[in-house]
Amino acid sequence: MSVRGDQIVKELAHYLHEHPAEAMALMPLYDAACDHAKRRACLHHGRCPLVMAGAVVVDQLNRVLSLRHKGGYCLAETAPETQDDSLSGAALRLLAEEVGIRDVWTEPGSEGPFLVDVTRAPREYGPRIRVGFRYLYRAHSGAVFPAVIETGAAAWVPLAEIGIPSVRERVQDHLISAT
Repeated sequence: MSVRGDQIVKELAHYLHEHPAEAMALMPLYDAACDHAKRRACLHHGRCPLVMAGAVVVDQLNRVLSLRHKGGYCLAETAPETQDDSLSGAALRLLAEEVGIRDVWTEPGSEGPFLVDVTRAPREYGPRIRVGFRYLYRAHSGAVFPAVIETGAAAWVPLAEIGIPSVRERVQDHLISAT
């Protein structure tokens, strides 16, 4: 099974209900996903938004799990693959593959994406936009294999050092509202 257009529409509709001010930025994705769901195919000739699924994992010290990437650290993000049955499942698959973490949880009411961010897609994808569905998870810092941290394949980064302002601010807001 793979992530279908109607699942993307459902996730996005839920997100837009929670964050109506972001509707204008997300309408190209919503329109393309609705079109895919209706036609059960892509007729956009490679111009569709590039959909990515990301996991933002916060530990008990409010640090964020980051993965080694190109000499630095980044948040976990992947394109859904055929074995993924949901966007959140794709994000969790990446965590399991990259750092072996499986013992994560969501807080009640936080099962959907906590942030949907839009940027330009990397050059190799042509003139497309990239839309990242980011899911917030909690975990104990010991849930990551110590060897993964020791070798530098991943790190727990203080929230203040997360380089994506929209992620940092949304996580901060969520942590404040959860207390």
